[in-house]
Amino acid sequence: AARQFAQDCVDGKARPEDLTEAMFGGYLYTAGIPDPELIIRPSGEIRTSNFLPWQSAYSEYYFTDVLWPDFDEAELDRAIAAYQARDRRFGGVKK
Repeated sequence: AARQFAQDCVDGKARPEDLTEAMFGGYLYTAGIPDPELIIRPSGEIRTSNFLPWQSAYSEYYFTDVLWPDFDEAELDRAIAAYQARDRRFGGVKK
């Protein structure tokens, strides 16, 4: 996205001073697709591995020790239940 925006500036299609958050989002491969609300990370790894860093800013993460081949409907139900129990504040603080 950054490279394409830079190229558009070189080509005269964009100006650096006009860059906004929304404009940058339009350069991403996921432009036009809603950001994920829940991201499930199997295998016991508690890290995001730079997966969708821009799009996941307000996503909720569910980390599980279950390996991907063993991830079944029951584990998905647990992930959804954990998500439903969360107090989503979208970057805000609890009042």
